[in-house]
Amino acid sequence: MIARNPIRCSAFLRLILLLGVFIVPQAVQAQWHATVGAQSKDKGHQALAFLPNEIWIHADDSITWEFVTDEIHTVSFLKSGQTRLPRRVGCPGFTLGGSATFDGSTCVTTDALVKEQTFTVFFPTAGNFKLVCLIHANMTGVVHVLPLSEPLPHDQDFYDDQAAQQRHDLLSDTDKGTDHDGDHERDDSDRTRSPENQVNAGVGEIVATPGGSSTVSVLRFEEPTKVIHAGETLEWSNSDPVTAHTITFGVEPANPVPPSANVTVDADGARHSVINSPADNVHSGFIIASTQDRVGLAQSPLGVTRFRVTFTHPGVFPYICALHDDLGMKGEVIVLP
Repeated sequence: MIARNPIRCSAFLRLILLLGVFIVPQAVQAQWHATVGAQSKDKGHQALAFLPNEIWIHADDSITWEFVTDEIHTVSFLKSGQTRLPRRVGCPGFTLGGSATFDGSTCVTTDALVKEQTFTVFFPTAGNFKLVCLIHANMTGVVHVLPLSEPLPHDQDFYDDQAAQQRHDLLSDTDKGTDHDGDHERDDSDRTRSPENQVNAGVGEIVATPGGSSTVSVLRFEEPTKVIHAGETLEWSNSDPVTAHTITFGVEPANPVPPSANVTVDADGARHSVINSPADNVHSGFIIASTQDRVGLAQSPLGVTRFRVTFTHPGVFPYICALHDDLGMKGEVIVLP
């Protein structure tokens, strides 16, 4: 029988364990990437979406979202069941910065960010976490954080390709009237025009994937220049299901939500004002549809989707959407005698 040296055996075992450290692959924290929003070249067509809006990662991984549009968005994770607060309130107690950690115990959000800004979130705990934009109600997504023992279904290349496809599908939605990638306008000769004394103040459409919902919004006044006669009334109507607009003549108010004091309400709920001079300041306030009704919650009130202005004298009256004029949402009314 061969005698074994316990000292040599112990040293041999330590060597095997040491080699195992280098031979067995170690868990590496992965850094994933996604984008926030997409827009046409003229900025008038906005995809209000997280691209992609569903990602599977491992615990201790991080995701960096890059903001790529001139329209503002947030990246926000709320606690389960937490009441959604206005964007300017955000997440009480959270200090804004370029990165944060989210484990479901406290909310995390960016401020309103735009093109070329980024935000990174680290996920130390497994779970399924809803992603929202506090500015756009139907802009949602989900991050599935799996334990290290679970395999991931996709890699970064897959998500890059998926984001590109979703961007294309949103911005090329042909029933919105143009090639939304902004390369060229499509032929509108067969398109139904607005009635003579009406202007469409934005249109939009909600779409969804299994990971969440997105919206494609056209931030333009359709037929923005109207020619009418003194004494006539012009009506603006917002057909976008989630995006607010304003019709603003003169000085832009500091708070765009409420209408100016010289705005009244017609019998059918539409807001109405009278303009006598190009020097008059008139502001519609937010023109937007009400939120969608949900089972178990109180019925939403009717939204205010129409604004009317009666022009008493001739002149040229420029107007803007106070929320999206920087993206080119402007028009003018030419009032003839």
